[in-house]
Amino acid sequence: MHQFVTATKAAVAQGNWYAALAIALTMPDICGRTENPSKNSRARFVDWYDRFLLKRYQANIGPNRALHTFLSGLDCYALRCAFLHQGEFGIDDQRARQALERFHFDIPRQGSFIHMNHVNNVLQLQVDRFCLDVTEAVEQWLIIVAGDKDIQARLAKLASIG
Repeated sequence: MHQFVTATKAAVAQGNWYAALAIALTMPDICGRTENPSKNSRARFVDWYDRFLLKRYQANIGPNRALHTFLSGLDCYALRCAFLHQGEFGIDDQRARQALERFHFDIPRQGSFIHMNHVNNVLQLQVDRFCLDVTEAVEQWLIIVAGDKDIQARLAKLASIG
């Protein structure tokens, strides 16, 4: 998994947003399959996302400080499917989606940070922050599974170039 984390971070550093996003959206699926190979792609993606990324995409908002989920596991999986298979940010035709219809990704700009803005059924994310959130979650997961021999054996079989 380290090769995918490194590639994502390099793509972010280079401003190669499409590459960074493609790898970032792939990693939860790879981690999920490595951990639970018998589950289907959707189930393992959502399960992994909910355990390692969901809290980053929830916040207490409003006067009552109600917990709001900006990005659920299902909506993230729908984004994964739409972007990787169709090259789109619209998820309104994805069966897996839960609440959102579309994503809007912004690039980082000097002096501004635009991330987790939810307007109607559109979620605005800053692409570098999203990709780095995924890499940080993967790094956390790698520490947790370091002692699991079965997972380590499956990780050893992942693609490696060079």
